[in-house]
Amino acid sequence: MINCAHPTHFSDVLRGADGWTGRLRGLRANASKRSHAELDVATELDIGYPVALGLEYRELQRLQPSLTVLGGCCGTDHPHVAAICEATRRAGANG
Repeated sequence: MINCAHPTHFSDVLRGADGWTGRLRGLRANASKRSHAELDVATELDIGYPVALGLEYRELQRLQPSLTVLGGCCGTDHPHVAAICEATRRAGANG
């Protein structure tokens, strides 16, 4: 499982990766694109963009079909989870 990082922090590792990525089953990404160092000193919560995060999950699931456990980590809330569900549900229905 990958958690506590925004998809832009690790998606390049999953592109063109070899067989080890098939062991990945879950994803709980942060809402913010900020680095952990930036988040540590932030005075306000950065919730990012729920719909954009959902679309990034869809792309990651396209790259790694084994990702079936989806959720959110730092900065995510109900709107993020709803956007993730909507984006990945469509992907499943449309291949």
